[in-house]
Amino acid sequence: MPKFLFVYHGGAAPETPEAQQASMAAWGAWFGGMGAAVVDGGNPVGQSATVNSDGSVAPHGGANPVSGYSVVEAANLDRALAHAKGCPMLADGGSVEVAQIHEI
Repeated sequence: MPKFLFVYHGGAAPETPEAQQASMAAWGAWFGGMGAAVVDGGNPVGQSATVNSDGSVAPHGGANPVSGYSVVEAANLDRALAHAKGCPMLADGGSVEVAQIHEI
């Protein structure tokens, strides 16, 4: 079955222990709802920088910095997008970029 990379952009970090607990519960419920489709739940990532084709470096990840990733199996892109639409990142103002992974 095809695998898809979910790349998370933006979103807000929980500011209190209670908000962090609620966020973790929402992510756990989302992953749980996808079941075996979750190949790698991934992780949040730290501060990034982007190296451009001219060798210049855009600090802070550039125009659309990455905040995390996951790998999910789905029958096709439409099914992967349906999974992504339930992502808790969206409720925090973030977005999910979805791309099929091509095994080589």
